[in-house]
Amino acid sequence: MRKAVIILTVAALGLGGCALGKGRGKALDEFAVARNAPLVIPPDYTLTPPVAGTVGLSATDAQSQAIDALFGGPAVRSATETSMLDSAGRDRAPVGARSTAGDPATRVVDKGAATPAIIAAPVGNGQDASVSPPQ
Repeated sequence: MRKAVIILTVAALGLGGCALGKGRGKALDEFAVARNAPLVIPPDYTLTPPVAGTVGLSATDAQSQAIDALFGGPAVRSATETSMLDSAGRDRAPVGARSTAGDPATRVVDKGAATPAIIAAPVGNGQDASVSPPQ
């Protein structure tokens, strides 16, 4: 008996939900869609067409213009900062210093003789490995 009451209650609530939309008015008409005005090119666009034989912007010029537009160009440095950078040797730094800093051929830290010997050791299975402590 209890199951029957639960089933009838759920069915009544489910069918009652169908009538909720009828009191709101008419159903939407999917064909009554407002159209936007067509796109129109402005009459005075003020662009001149390229002339044959002239040189346009190169990729580096466009890139530097984009960086200047994003970040405001090079920062103005004070006289103290400029003199400090000059005394540190900013004009003597190699051009690709940041690119070669992580290069394996660049010796940045003195690793001593043990680390290159370990790296240059032949590959083996470890059965004949031997160690001699430093003297």
